[in-house]
Amino acid sequence: MSSYDEGTVQSHDRSVPSASNESASYRGGGGGGGGGPRDDRPPRVSRMPTREGPAKPYHHHHHGGGSYNNHMLHQPHGVSAIGPSSSNISSSTSNSPMGHHQHQYTVESPLPPMVQRSLGDRSNEKRKNAALEIEALIKSLQEANNLSMVQSVITVLSKDFCTSMNSNYRKGGLVGLAATSIGLMHNSRNFLDVLLPPVLHCFDDPESRVRYYACESLYNIAKVSRQSILAYFNQIFEGLTKLFADVDIDVKNGASLLDRLIKDIVTEADESFHVEQFLPILQNYIRRTNPYIRQLIVGWITLLDSIPNISMLDFLPDFLDGLFNMLSDSNREIRQAADSALSEFLRELSVSTVVEFGPIVSILVIQCHSKERLNRLTAITWTSELIHHPYSGGDALLPYHAEVLSAIMWCISDQEVEIRLVAERTNDNLLQLVKDTQVTFELKELLETLKKELLNKEDVPTKMAALRWINMLLEKRKNDMNNFIEDLLPVLLRTLSDRSDAVVLLNLQVLSRISLAAKATDAPGSSRGSGRGVGETEEIQFQLVLNAILNLFAQDRQLLETRGSLIIRKLCVLLNAKSVYIRMAETLSSYEQIEGGQPADAATLQFISTMVQTLNLILLTASELHDLRNLLASSWRGPDGRIGVPNIGHLRRGRDDGSLVFSTLFHCWCHNPVSTFSLCLLAQAYDISFALVQRFSQMEEVTVGFLMQIDKLVLLLESPIFVHLRLQLLDVESKYHAPLLKSIYGLLMCLPQGDAFRLLNDRLTTVCNLRDNLGISPNMQANSKEATLAAGVSQSLQMKKLLKRFDEVMVLHSKAKERSHKLAVQEEQSKHQSGAYSVAEQPPGKKALSASGARNSQAMSMQASSQTPKLEPR
Repeated sequence: MSSYDEGTVQSHDRSVPSASNESASYRGGGGGGGGGPRDDRPPRVSRMPTREGPAKPYHHHHHGGGSYNNHMLHQPHGVSAIGPSSSNISSSTSNSPMGHHQHQYTVESPLPPMVQRSLGDRSNEKRKNAALEIEALIKSLQEANNLSMVQSVITVLSKDFCTSMNSNYRKGGLVGLAATSIGLMHNSRNFLDVLLPPVLHCFDDPESRVRYYACESLYNIAKVSRQSILAYFNQIFEGLTKLFADVDIDVKNGASLLDRLIKDIVTEADESFHVEQFLPILQNYIRRTNPYIRQLIVGWITLLDSIPNISMLDFLPDFLDGLFNMLSDSNREIRQAADSALSEFLRELSVSTVVEFGPIVSILVIQCHSKERLNRLTAITWTSELIHHPYSGGDALLPYHAEVLSAIMWCISDQEVEIRLVAERTNDNLLQLVKDTQVTFELKELLETLKKELLNKEDVPTKMAALRWINMLLEKRKNDMNNFIEDLLPVLLRTLSDRSDAVVLLNLQVLSRISLAAKATDAPGSSRGSGRGVGETEEIQFQLVLNAILNLFAQDRQLLETRGSLIIRKLCVLLNAKSVYIRMAETLSSYEQIEGGQPADAATLQFISTMVQTLNLILLTASELHDLRNLLASSWRGPDGRIGVPNIGHLRRGRDDGSLVFSTLFHCWCHNPVSTFSLCLLAQAYDISFALVQRFSQMEEVTVGFLMQIDKLVLLLESPIFVHLRLQLLDVESKYHAPLLKSIYGLLMCLPQGDAFRLLNDRLTTVCNLRDNLGISPNMQANSKEATLAAGVSQSLQMKKLLKRFDEVMVLHSKAKERSHKLAVQEEQSKHQSGAYSVAEQPPGKKALSASGARNSQAMSMQASSQTPKLEPR
């Protein structure tokens, strides 16, 4: 009779290694998985680790000859092995305590009553002996080809034992099923459909020891069935997830050993494992947050990816998101395993010739918005690699450019420096890719993404990146971009208020590109549906941009004060200073009247005056407008070079003449008297400047603002811009000297005595002293009587026309102020009357306060309504 001790199974000629010596290798059939059965001998099955401590040697005692030299079935808690060979069944059973019941089964039950009683006994030894009897019984039934009785034995073990309310019966049933599988050996594959369900059912048993017995039972069944077990892989894998998440440490250890065996079997399998059938289970459990289940999942994904005949890259979108989520796990080992798996998949993806970009891009976009740093860094790194994919050339990403760009823009503003650097590099690569591509792509989605970034983000890098994209698209596909200008322009104008000068300057570059006509050869795929010519399109776009900027200045006076000079100067550099000034002057002049020919209100006229003052200051000081100042200086220089004679050459040469520029600017500059006067000094039209000074005395109201403008002009007269004027003051013999001197003296007389007065007075005193000391009188003779007559007629007509325009504008301002004042008085009276009625019903102590509050409210309302004029060009 054989005796069973806990620990490693040993016979007199061969030993079976314990679980601690079992190899952890998943390939080659070695280690814990072992190879398949060899020759006619059944495979040896190693013990799984238990709580009982170190393994004890087992010594086989035999009676009457015959020795056990075959494999043993592992049993939990010391059930080391079962299994006398078929040749020694009689000798083993004759010495067994239940030997006299061997093979004595009835119609009601295929198992002898003594075997059943021992199998459900609480004693471990009795259950082991019963398992020996069951194995011997199964072998004898198999030799007799009585497979129906084998089926009956399995049914009894499944229904009467594994589902019993008694935990000892359930343990015995599991041991019996393992013994049955060992007895059947290779033929057990034909009974897996009845062997596995009761074992898998016990994975949910409330007692941990039963769950451990179920784990060992499945281990032994898989050991002898090998690849046949893969037909039930999904059910087994679900069982493994339960065991890995178990609270009992022994169950987890047993599950780990079972997992190794199943991995070995899958590795050895040729075509019997189907990944597509496993994917639904994988997708379900990869979303679990249990660290043990995640460890199981990432291990299986890594294993399957390493098998040559399985291409996990084809199924990457099905589990990629789950792997990314593991990067944020609190367990460091899981994070490292997931990161290692993702790195390997990225390497495989970079050399793959067939890639399905759509689902992968969607996952990467989501992960780029993750709260976890490692998720965002890994996702943006993947995005960068996809852009450089060698077999797509980037064109395969064209349908997903908007999604990719939104992810990149999000990471550009990341707080982590490393993520920002990768995102900026990725953005540059994607922009260059789109710029160089010859394939048509949709603009609408890209522009929606860019507009959203400009409106919703406040950081400078994101706005700069978005503006560079828009600028590139305007350069590449200008004709197509014209269809989106109306939607894009408000966003760009809002960006002009940004606090960063770099953003404003780049935004102006984009606006300037909008103003330019498209190139003769546009990008492939661009539409040319508009019937307008290049010149007409440029005029329309140019005017559209300038109108939008002027409206923005009208609505945001603070922007005009803080950024007006920067914006206008940059536009003059990017476009053409003369064109910008002429077009702005014409547009501002058109605001004098609203629809129906009615004059504009006082607020609109005041904005025009402020805008003219700003433009004039830029004209007098900005180095970018040097050429325009030279052009204006020649506008009142005659053909013979004489100063103060209007040049009528523009009638012959067209729009390039300085006289036309002066006339256009003068027409608009009349809304600001001091700016008009300085324009005449710049153009050397001294006769008109003296006439303007005389009209200053006719102004109804000389405000502090007016005097401050004169004060600034005096300081500008001392700047290098007016060095020609100061030198011309020395030319006392010239014809223009008298009107020039009178103009400057007139300016002096308008000033109150102060620093500016003394500065200008000192300058004029020096000039007069020079003339008196030299004793020179002005030379009023002309070179030619005919030339003098022609110049006089031309000058007189030009002056009358310009001065008439100035007078009309002054009257326009005066009437607008009168209308505004009358309207304010009427509204105040109306409010006062209505307030008086309401006050009469109030207590006496509150009447005065209410009336005063009504007047203050009215004044504040008038002030607010006058700040934002409505610009309606004719």
